Amino acid sequence: MGNGNRPTPEFWREAVRLVLTSGRTRREITEDLGIGLSTLTQWLSRERDAGEPAEASVNLHAELKRLRRENAVLKQERDILKKAAAFFAKDASR
Repeated sequence: MGNGNRPTPEFWREAVRLVLTSGRTRREITEDLGIGLSTLTQWLSRERDAGEPAEASVNLHAELKRLRRENAVLKQERDILKKAAAFFAKDASR
């Protein structure tokens, strides 16, 4: 941001969503988005004061858990494919 323009509601909602779901620190997110830490803290406070429905919070938590599980499976598959590629590359060089 930093150019004097006011952030859109979509921008600050996305910033809040990143804080709540990405696992990254607030400082990392503010540096990436070009906003101040105090600004992001105010947005988080505003979002909490607005009262997010409990169901939405549970759904976010369940989605995050599912994505982490899927990510672990994908990493395992990638590692298996790397080993297979190395094995066949070594076998082909004979």
